[in-house]
Amino acid sequence: MSKSTQVMTAGKPWKLILSLALPLMFGNIFQQLYTVMDTLIVGRVLGVHTLAALGASDWLNWMILGLVTGITQGFCILAAQKFGAGKTEELREAVGASVTLSVISAVVIEVAAQALVTPLLRLLDTPADILPTALLYLRILFAGIPIVMAYNLLASLLRALGDGRTPLQAMVVASILNILLDILFVAGFHMGVGGAAAATLIAQAVASLYCLRVILRLEILRIRPAHLRPDRRLVWQLFALGTPMAAQNTIIAIGGLVIQSIVNGYGVIFIAGYTATNKLYGILEIAATSYGYAMVTYVGQNLGAGLGDRIRKGVRHAAGIALATSVVIAVVMLLAGRILVGSFIKGTPQETAAATDIAYHYLVIMSVFLPILYLLHLYRSSLQGMGDTVLPMVSGIAEFVMRTGSALTLPRLLGQEGIFYAEILAWVGADMILITAYYIRVYMLWGRSQKP
Repeated sequence: MSKSTQVMTAGKPWKLILSLALPLMFGNIFQQLYTVMDTLIVGRVLGVHTLAALGASDWLNWMILGLVTGITQGFCILAAQKFGAGKTEELREAVGASVTLSVISAVVIEVAAQALVTPLLRLLDTPADILPTALLYLRILFAGIPIVMAYNLLASLLRALGDGRTPLQAMVVASILNILLDILFVAGFHMGVGGAAAATLIAQAVASLYCLRVILRLEILRIRPAHLRPDRRLVWQLFALGTPMAAQNTIIAIGGLVIQSIVNGYGVIFIAGYTATNKLYGILEIAATSYGYAMVTYVGQNLGAGLGDRIRKGVRHAAGIALATSVVIAVVMLLAGRILVGSFIKGTPQETAAATDIAYHYLVIMSVFLPILYLLHLYRSSLQGMGDTVLPMVSGIAEFVMRTGSALTLPRLLGQEGIFYAEILAWVGADMILITAYYIRVYMLWGRSQKP
């Protein structure tokens, strides 16, 4: 067995989950670091209006990223299952098919994104004074969709084989490079948000090449040309896994776009404060997404090996770890949050104070309810690892309904603050479906017995 892979079907579940989640967590920390640095440099160097332009771009960018990550993560569920079952040839077939379908998907998404970006920004009622900046930023980012697709496929594949170390190393290198290029392009060459977007794509390309170098050395993934020509059965199997996950992320993002259109109506100061907190959102859920990735791999491999009891035990262990982590992060944000959000914002003293108050209030609300978000990631990923990507998609629909319904009604009762609670209610709606679905599925597969 290569040292770049890890079998999750033997040993203490909590240790295995942490051994995969911790490198992912550190990798996500570095990923969030360069996201935060993008925002920090743009906000401090270019001012509150440019920061608002980035905020107006966020959900559109997230929607495209959600499509890409959903497709690639869905494809790699099958790889985790084949690896756990020890079926090397079928693993290679799944990987080869995933590469071919990812290339086709990247081209389709690229064309659609470039065609729709302008009408979508107008549909969201983006303020006229920040529309050109938001459009420039998104056009450059969307030009790099093939790069984003490549990195996410390669990193997801490595995680499916139990390798969390290589994506971590790739992200560390990319984060450092991104920060240096941000400083050079934005503060040094005065390239504005275009420089920030270009820095992100260059860094992601380097991360992709780093992961590819490791994958090409794995004997278990020796892909032949025939593997790149999948049969119809395998194509349908992969799309049955990837499409619901992509749809789930897209549905969630559409709900976010509705929120953004409402936020845009409150003016630049509110947009800037809302954006500052949203840039910390990734830090709030950083451990949650890491535990989620780990659970997809852990559950997928154990399902492939037919070890139902280990799946249930692992989910119980992971739930305890996730809840404890969410409490720690929430406390840190409550204590240091005002300083953190304030560091993003630069303007007149009145603008800075107003935007900071908005940002910190939103951050407090999200921090208090953070355990709900952590359970969401845990149970969603566990279901996906079992090969069920449909019910997680349904939970995405629940998020959409709760988020948009709350955003359209709560501001009439609570004013601007109603926007903040829309996010929390979206988490609650998803949890109700995911937790129920997980226990029903476990009971259907293994009943009350402790053995599969």
